[in-house]
Amino acid sequence: MPNIECVRTIRIVERPNLIWLEIETDEGLVGLGESFRGAQAMEAVIHEQVAPWLLGRDARRIEAISRHLLTPYLGFHSSGAEVRAASAVDLALWDLAGKRHGIPVHEALGGAARIEIRAYNTCAGYAYNTAGVGRRAVGTGDAAVGPYDDQVAFMRDAGALAESLLAEGYTAMKIWPLDVYADATGGQAITLTELKAGLEPFRKIRAAVGEHIEVMCELHSLWSSTAAIRICQALEQFGVFWAEDPIAKMDDARALADLRRQTRVPVCGSETLGGAVSFRRLLEADAIDVVMLDLAWCGGLTEGRKIAALAEAFAKPLAPHDCTGPVTLMAGLHLALHASTAIFQEVVRATLATWYRDLVTDLPVLVNGMAQAPTAPGLGTALLPGLHRREDAIVRETGTPAR
Repeated sequence: MPNIECVRTIRIVERPNLIWLEIETDEGLVGLGESFRGAQAMEAVIHEQVAPWLLGRDARRIEAISRHLLTPYLGFHSSGAEVRAASAVDLALWDLAGKRHGIPVHEALGGAARIEIRAYNTCAGYAYNTAGVGRRAVGTGDAAVGPYDDQVAFMRDAGALAESLLAEGYTAMKIWPLDVYADATGGQAITLTELKAGLEPFRKIRAAVGEHIEVMCELHSLWSSTAAIRICQALEQFGVFWAEDPIAKMDDARALADLRRQTRVPVCGSETLGGAVSFRRLLEADAIDVVMLDLAWCGGLTEGRKIAALAEAFAKPLAPHDCTGPVTLMAGLHLALHASTAIFQEVVRATLATWYRDLVTDLPVLVNGMAQAPTAPGLGTALLPGLHRREDAIVRETGTPAR
């Protein structure tokens, strides 16, 4: 019986939102998990609540561990620190399962529905979502910090950005030029002048490359229902593939269903939700067209494959999220390969080319815009050996590590 002997967390000052979790078993294996945002809170949950309960337990009982961690007395159907911590544990246990049997996680889940999946580039650049609780905001006058500073690019010349992506094999991209107009009213309204300016990147993309690239519009849960309806109706002329997280409370099934009835733009949601129940409610209300989930926030692969099954049952496509960390990206790719209705895996070419490579041994391989199936056992990646020893590393252990 492979018992859990040690639970280790690693944080680095350079990436304050990220936390990694390693689970060691008495069989000599190490499983890797990850989560994002509020790393210090998750560290406390893991070592003060989760790890003492995990030690000595059978690492093969992934479902039982998941149910215990996701059903505390008060219950959690959102992505609080407890759910994010449980997600990291779950990813590590699936990594262990694959390594134990010498197979990649997509095979451990039941096998791949496909051997590659289309990737879309989220145009986030190098420094998006990396510090504090906010996201990077840019305007048309900001300077790019490198060739893949795509967030600056879509605000400055989205047409040239689309051409660049097509040249690298990408056939889909996601941008959020309307975010900058939300602060003025707290997302309650958007003027026609603001709307016209916010739509300009979509006009430039269509003028530059026509219909050769799909474009998604990210709305980041910033808007009231009324403002979101106005935005989505205005986006219809550009053939947008989806409008993502259009309203402030993405668990509001009634408001989302009402929005969806008033626009032809498909509605995508939501990386912000945790647990299968939240997604079931949206699907039952006919409130979304595309199911997006983040495996580091929703409960991990155990809960993620249940959400994928719901998407299949409601005949909705699935698109795993990543704009946070490399381990979550690898886990999302495994689910996207396994889940029958998956259509995309999100990537950020700037992070794939730079700081993700400074953290882990392996990343998804893209060929002509298609993410290829990993073949190594488990998730197929590990933290670089020197990461634990960095001067800015914060390492904490519960249990007895193998030396």
